[in-house]
Amino acid sequence: MDSPLLKTSLPGPRARAIIGRDKNVVSPSYTRSYPFVMERGWGAMVEDVDGNVFLDCAAGIAVNSTGHSHPSVVKAITDQAQKFLHMSGTDFYYEPQVRLAEDLASIVPIVGGVRTFFGNSGTEAVEACIKLARYVTGRQNLIAFHGGFHGRTMGSVSLTASKAIQRRGFGPLMPGVYHALYPDRYRPPMGSSEASCGDVCIDYIEQELFTHLVSPDEVAAIVVEPIQGEGGYVVAPTGFLQRLRELTTKHGIVLVVDEVQSGMGRSGKMFAIEYSGVEPDVMAIAKGIASGLPLGVAVARGALMTWPPGAHASTFGGNPVSCAAAIATIDLLKKGLVANAAAVGEHLSNALRALAEKHPLIGDVRGRGLMIGVELVRDRRTKERATDERDRVVDAAFRRGLLLLGAGKNAIRFSPPLVLTRGQAETAARIFDEALTEVSDTPR
Repeated sequence: MDSPLLKTSLPGPRARAIIGRDKNVVSPSYTRSYPFVMERGWGAMVEDVDGNVFLDCAAGIAVNSTGHSHPSVVKAITDQAQKFLHMSGTDFYYEPQVRLAEDLASIVPIVGGVRTFFGNSGTEAVEACIKLARYVTGRQNLIAFHGGFHGRTMGSVSLTASKAIQRRGFGPLMPGVYHALYPDRYRPPMGSSEASCGDVCIDYIEQELFTHLVSPDEVAAIVVEPIQGEGGYVVAPTGFLQRLRELTTKHGIVLVVDEVQSGMGRSGKMFAIEYSGVEPDVMAIAKGIASGLPLGVAVARGALMTWPPGAHASTFGGNPVSCAAAIATIDLLKKGLVANAAAVGEHLSNALRALAEKHPLIGDVRGRGLMIGVELVRDRRTKERATDERDRVVDAAFRRGLLLLGAGKNAIRFSPPLVLTRGQAETAARIFDEALTEVSDTPR
């Protein structure tokens, strides 16, 4: 099935009833973009509680990597659930956790042996990376980047610099965190150019942070997303990542690569850092790793992950059912879904770039594989951010049966399941075209 099928007005009566109940009992801190109430899904299609079928280009925020309820993943989950649901890997052993660690060691771009710490989410993976870097270096300071998103627990949110609302009201945050400039080639910082922005950002670390704020020999880690997720699907230049690796090596700083959103095949390679040829010291992985089950991992060089028993642990981390789902997911990624993400992602990117010739609202189309960002602007010359228009386009797409999410201040992300077909990609582009036309024709 390539196209949506809408049977009721949106939201339908059952959806309205559930949303009404939700308002009374669920935290208001959740950011619901539009009134979609899930009933079931298959592949890249989802059905709401009123029988309306949508094309899903959000994938549970880039989580459902193998599509909704892939038969192989469901079987792996069912088989494991019938054996046992939990037996904390913190205190005991079970083969699914060991096998998953072996599988991860075979796919991460770190040579010479790796070890894996298991948690339940991306933010837990990042917290483990923070603690490990501090432990092995004996240093306390950390550097992250403007626009970066690393989670919402206290350590992770201290690194996060995506939106002020994510930090507002929670201070004081974790001390010892400094933020550097991220090389956005569409909006080059400090008067730089598209070609020079990566070098300017590295120079800022060396000439500003290391000169005026923090000595490099007191920095435990630099944490970077090779493609910023919540920051707007901004792709770091290869040269920037390579110089960052050189900088961290020079000063004995741990390079932590956050692949929570960009990893597990989404970029058209297993991990987005592979495009640069850079080898990190530690990686944070989550979201798409278990096709929808909660799992986060911190993967590190074996020589780094030397902390003793009791130093860090998790009761539920590496749950056997989640591990079984992740093993099945990795198998599916290897057998074709990473390649599909690259091929169909290129097809979708080309279709979206073609729309830029028709719609002045589109300022930039960027990304890799099926991690594509479209930045909307009111004026291509001034690059004034089309924030309100972005939200209206997302809503207009929903009303036509396409699920999208915003990213950053004024970008729209296309992060569908990696099973997306060329026909579904064409449907997504067509509906996006219609949504852009509606918003462009309607005065603010």
